[in-house]
This record gives sequence, structure tokens and C-alpha cells, in this order.
Amino acid sequence: MHQHNHQHGHDHSHHDHARSGNKKGLRIALIITVGIMILEFVGGLLTNSLALLSDSGHMLSDASALLLSLVALWFATKPSSPNKTYGFYRFEILAALLNGVALFVIAGFIVWEAIQRFNDPPTVASGSMMLIAVIGLLANLLSAWFLMRTGDVKNNVNLRSAYLHVIGDALGSVGAIVAGIVMIAFGWYIADPIISILVSILILKSAWRIIQNTVHILMEGVPASVHPEAVTKSLLSITGVTGIHDLHIWTITSNFDSLSCHVVIADDIDSFDVLQQAIDLLDTQFHIEHATIQIENTAIVHKKNKV
Repeated sequence: MHQHNHQHGHDHSHHDHARSGNKKGLRIALIITVGIMILEFVGGLLTNSLALLSDSGHMLSDASALLLSLVALWFATKPSSPNKTYGFYRFEILAALLNGVALFVIAGFIVWEAIQRFNDPPTVASGSMMLIAVIGLLANLLSAWFLMRTGDVKNNVNLRSAYLHVIGDALGSVGAIVAGIVMIAFGWYIADPIISILVSILILKSAWRIIQNTVHILMEGVPASVHPEAVTKSLLSITGVTGIHDLHIWTITSNFDSLSCHVVIADDIDSFDVLQQAIDLLDTQFHIEHATIQIENTAIVHKKNKV
């Protein structure tokens, strides 16, 4: 008794609908981001504000991130091929990883530039800087709202990385506003590089989370929402199941978890009944719709291996 079942019940129509919403949110956010990026860059040059220039540089990375996320969504819709049997879903994870690395690079550049200004902070046209920063903040909040409203920011790591870019921009704008208030009130122009560094630290924290998450997925790590011990316990609760081995759980892309395992049953048990129960259990309890389950009885013997 040596059977395989490849359950391909993954709800592609649901993902197509979610992807459509993600695309819409990304397109709107990209248009807003490019417009404000140009405004902040020109404004930073005219006002001599590092906070604005650094924020416009961050927005350039954001525009690239949003564009990359859109390209990743397009790739994900391409059908699978004989040499890419899972299709191009993983491109979304690669895009998220590149976005996380880009956030690190931008934040590092801002910190370096800010340190150079500590000894001799230049005069900044604080009033004009604040006006531009307020416009940038409103635009960033609008972009974030569109991404939240139309896209799956919570569960899609690609969209979440783009969303964090936008939130990082919003923090940069808030920092520029705070720096402007301090400079107008006290004439402390050193506030500009100090605020820039504080905002960069917040950006680095968000970027690190994205990098950790994407590397975990690329390393075929177990999804955070699934515990292998709980899966094993549930499968063993099925009548006639005597053992579980070679259990592997991993993520293909956001909201697309996969599982494979060998289920050992007693010789007098109906294997197809156990198989159906296992499929239903994984779907209802763990939301795993893409499972490959091998049913075995006591006659099957495996050589020891490393996995």
C-alpha cells in the first residue's frame, strides 16, 4: 500500500482577486511617491535640508521598491513550466528581500551623511522645509491608506515590504517637521542630522524584519503560523494512523503554504479514508491546501537519510 496524493486545491481565484487589489494599491502609491520624491528633492536643494534630501532619497528607493513589487506581482501570474513547477511565485519573495536590503543601504547612507554634518551643521530654511515635509507626510499617509485598503499588507510579504517603505517615508517627513520646529524655535540646526539618524534607525528596524522573514521563506523555514508538533499530533489523532515521518512544511509565497509527509497506518485500515481525513484536517485546522501525503503500511521500509 504505497499511495501518493497531490492536493492542488489552492484557491487561485482568491489569489487573483487579492493580486488585483495589490496591483491597484501599488500603482496609486507609486504615482504619489514619484511626485512627492521630486518635490522633496528640489525642496531639499532649495532649503539646504538634509532631512528633506534624505527623505527624497528614501522615496527614490521607495519608488523602486513599489515598481519592483509591481513587477513581482506580474511575474507571479505567469504559469508554471516544466523547469519551474511552482511557477514564479517566489519572485515576490525575492522582491521583498531586495526591498529590505535597499532600505538598509538608504538608511546607512543617511546616517553617514548626518554624521558629516554634526561638526558644522549648515543653515536650513526651516519654514519652507516644514511645508514640503507636511505635503510629503500627507502623500505618504495617502499611499499607505491605499495599500492598506486595496492590498493584503498583513499577509503578503512583498506588499508589506513596499508598505514599510512608505511608512518609512512618513516617519522621515515627521522627522523633518520636528526638526523644522526645533530649528525655528531654538535655532538648533544640528536637529536636522539628529532627526535624520533617529528616522534611519526606525527604518533599519523595519528593514531587518523584512530581511529575516524573506530569508526564512527562501530557506524553506516553517511558516510562523504553523507548528510541526501540532500538525503531527493532529494527524496521529486520525483512527488507524500509527506514525508520521518526513514531515516538511514550507512557504512558497505569501498565503501559499505547502506540506509533505509520510503517514503510516495499520494494515487493516482503508488508506483512502485516512488520506481524505488528513487532507481535510490540514485544510481546516492549519489552512494548508497544498499537501503531498504518502500513505504507508508496515510493509514499507525506508533507508535512513538526512532529511
